[in-house]
Amino acid sequence: MTLSIIKSLYKKYKLHLFIWIIYIVYEITTLGFTAKQFRPAGTYLLIYTTNITAFYTHAFLLKKVLNSQNQLFRFFKILLLIVVMGAAYIALSFLLLLAFQKIGIVKFDMSNFDSRNFILSCLYRSIYYIGFATGYVYLVKSFQDQKKVEALERQNLVTQIEKQALENDLIQSQNNYLRSQINPHFLFNTLNFIYNDARKKAPMAADAIMNLAEMMRYALKRPEASEVVPLSEEIEQIEHLINLHKLRTANNINLELDVTGDLFGLRFPPLILLTLVENIFKHGNVSHSTQPAQIKIAYQNNNLNITTINMINDNKGKQTESHHVGIENIAKRLSNFYGEDYVFRYYQDPLNRYITEIDVNIVNPMARLNR
Repeated sequence: MTLSIIKSLYKKYKLHLFIWIIYIVYEITTLGFTAKQFRPAGTYLLIYTTNITAFYTHAFLLKKVLNSQNQLFRFFKILLLIVVMGAAYIALSFLLLLAFQKIGIVKFDMSNFDSRNFILSCLYRSIYYIGFATGYVYLVKSFQDQKKVEALERQNLVTQIEKQALENDLIQSQNNYLRSQINPHFLFNTLNFIYNDARKKAPMAADAIMNLAEMMRYALKRPEASEVVPLSEEIEQIEHLINLHKLRTANNINLELDVTGDLFGLRFPPLILLTLVENIFKHGNVSHSTQPAQIKIAYQNNNLNITTINMINDNKGKQTESHHVGIENIAKRLSNFYGEDYVFRYYQDPLNRYITEIDVNIVNPMARLNR
């Protein structure tokens, strides 16, 4: 634990360490050659222990003063801090001198102690390092303020971009709304014309047109994703989808739709059921001769169960990824509507069938009218 703390501190303050080493080596070398005499190692240990302690102590306390919410008398607080730090520097130097002398690190004769020179020397060194610490604090604060300004500028830019995007979306939505007033009317009139024209000549094509028109009409009037719709309407769309696939494949699909229970008035989130059925056609084998695909919808005792079973189409290997995307979207939608009050399972069984099961408790407010 201690080793990890040391490593963490080294990683955080290694730049400080290197700068102090370079500075101390430079100062000792310069002063030693200038005076043509180097002091004992214990003296240097005493001096730089005091200096480094004063540097970081003043820096810490100055940050507190600058970050204080109460800005009144800040100047006087800083002056008082300098005075206190100067006195503390003198006291710390003297105490360390006595301690080092006692344990033999420094040789010191109290009878030759010159208190005046000692105090003046300490005051000079304290002011020197207090100045360094003050510059360090303001430099760090300047960098931090600059980062805050840059962050605010980036946030303002992002806000402007988002605002512009919203305005563009609004304009696009307005244009889409205006177009939607014309397009559906024209589309369904055209489909009705084609249906009536093809009904006698090509009944199968006419049926396909009618099923497609019903699905498109439902899609255009579909409510918001945060609403629920009558489950019976979703089942109608499934029947249209199944009919279209039967027409397209000349009735060459083996699929069973089984609906049990009174669904009148029962409401359910849209697109969940449709997505499950679309996944059957997209990823499943719906033409297996002995294993039909199955869609089971049962409502009993306020419990809705939706089960789909289909043989896995091994020839579509790469499409299984998109299948999982649809399943994940269903899980998210169920979670948004029902929180944790639902069960959704999907798995592959030993018969190579893909099975999905939804169980959710839904109270049908129309149940009393159905009796």
